[in-house]
Amino acid sequence: MTLRIADETGRGSQSRILDTRHYDAGSPGVGKTHLAVALGREAILAGHSVQFVAATTVVAQLAKGHGEGRLEERLAQFAKPKLLIIDELGYLPFEPNAAHLFFQLVSRRYERGAILLTSNRSVGEWGSVFSDPVVATAILDRLLHHSHVITIRGDSYRLKEKRRSGLLQKPAAPEAKSEKKS
Repeated sequence: MTLRIADETGRGSQSRILDTRHYDAGSPGVGKTHLAVALGREAILAGHSVQFVAATTVVAQLAKGHGEGRLEERLAQFAKPKLLIIDELGYLPFEPNAAHLFFQLVSRRYERGAILLTSNRSVGEWGSVFSDPVVATAILDRLLHHSHVITIRGDSYRLKEKRRSGLLQKPAAPEAKSEKKS
């Protein structure tokens, strides 16, 4: 997918290629969702179909479809947009069955449609997110192939505002450990 990113004059002189997968990781409040929405907006402006959905909603809809015997229909629904943005993956761990359903979605979209994920978990923690390291590895294998990973570090923007207004104190720096010599 090619997205045209407008420069400061609004002429759109710069182009950027979004490959088939994109993954944002970072602490809460650092702008992952904001960045995902901005990339989704640019994809829409470039004429691509985009769906934005929370990870818990994806899993709930897939589980409901599975229970109703309509899983194929739900998978097709999430496979349809050119770009599927899944927000907040990893905030809550998946049940084992949910992890298998999510794997089916990732497999369905693999090399057919772009997936942009936001998560507060590093990929090394995904075994616990998916409650199954084997399923997590299979999901990561497909997601990380052809992907761009952006790790965002820093303080929460929301908490920065509270600190500026005096409602919160800045966290104390960890004490330095001194070694005792005997």
